[in-house]
Amino acid sequence: MNLYLQFSSVIQRYIKPHSRLVLAFSGGVDSRVMLELLAEYQRQYNVSCLAVHVHHGLSENADTWAQQCKAWAEQLNVDFRLEKVSLELERRSLEECAREARYLALSAHLQVDDLLLTGQHGDDQLETFLLALKRGSGPKGLSAMAEAKAFGTGRLVRPLLAIKRSEIEEYAQQHGLDWLEDESNQDTRFDRNFIRHQVSPVLAERWPHFSQAVQRSTQLCAEQEALLDELMSDKFKSLCNGDGSLSIDGMIAVSVLMRSRLIRMWLATHHARMPSREHVEKIWLEVAMARQDANPLLNLADGQIRRYEQKLYWLESSLDITEWQQAICVDGEVNLPDSLGSLSLKSSSQGQLSLSALQTGQLRVIFNPEGLTAHPVERGHSRKLKKLFQEYKIPSWQRRRMPILMCGDQVVAIANLFIDHRFIGQDCELIWDK
Repeated sequence: MNLYLQFSSVIQRYIKPHSRLVLAFSGGVDSRVMLELLAEYQRQYNVSCLAVHVHHGLSENADTWAQQCKAWAEQLNVDFRLEKVSLELERRSLEECAREARYLALSAHLQVDDLLLTGQHGDDQLETFLLALKRGSGPKGLSAMAEAKAFGTGRLVRPLLAIKRSEIEEYAQQHGLDWLEDESNQDTRFDRNFIRHQVSPVLAERWPHFSQAVQRSTQLCAEQEALLDELMSDKFKSLCNGDGSLSIDGMIAVSVLMRSRLIRMWLATHHARMPSREHVEKIWLEVAMARQDANPLLNLADGQIRRYEQKLYWLESSLDITEWQQAICVDGEVNLPDSLGSLSLKSSSQGQLSLSALQTGQLRVIFNPEGLTAHPVERGHSRKLKKLFQEYKIPSWQRRRMPILMCGDQVVAIANLFIDHRFIGQDCELIWDK
């Protein structure tokens, strides 16, 4: 097979007039060949191209690899960027952490409609399929890797997914290419490496066309998944709310199978990792169907499922910011923790705060409502913040993530919720920029 024709035909399916091509360039044989193909495509179509090498620091050779990748890119007149990342293992595997850090670093280089090119090929597809089979995945997991999918502000594209590893290596040898060999690729303690070195060769020897059969199976699974989504689209839309929640009442009357599918479709819209069948059952039985006076919570790998007013909510993992606080001044701004944006206090003739009242004590921003009281201007008397949150229908998990402006020991306002009557005015404004 002509690798360049395969590469360029896939690119042509997804590229737009202003798209750039961004190559995930590890320096292994797959991405090394892709760099050559990319350079040829750049010459032919005069499109902007970039090679990005992610330095994980896991090997003593990492610095040498980065220098070599830069040299190869420069030889071919392809722009090059080096991204250094650090891994936080927590409870996850090294493979998973490295993959997540790599894609996060790569996404930073994508603009609208750019294509991120990765070097996965047919043998990788076989390995991914077998790993999904080992986990007991359903059709979605068994559909393995798509040729293209949405990614960040652009698309992730795998131009060589229909190509065998042997064809890529043959191309590299015919063109006299050098490439990097990551010693960790030989470590069969990693599941993917075990399949690559111990399982796939045996399957290929027994059934030479096994890889192509897997390709067909993954495509059939993907088609079935797409068809299910299409058939259930109207029902799903009727259950989704503008705040990203999923209505519980509308799912009570449907079958267990349809309910599970709706929950998975909902989680997919939040880019959450797909839960096991057991976790889907728990989402329904332990969260959705928990007693009415409960505050149910289910922790998943990368977030939480909560319930409020007969709706399911997906919450990404967040930091505990209860003890965080910072001083603020009029015409000043503070950056809030854990990606909550910024809070500014500005003099303004269109404001709703009193500048003179704010000068009676030290101003600071906090998140802990414990023990505090306030008297919102629209209320007849003061109440504990806990009661006010309930009255304003603020879900419990949001109550310690809403910035509270304090003047001394008095609550001035809770951003985007209310202002205390003692601080009402017309010459200052509190702005929460999320």
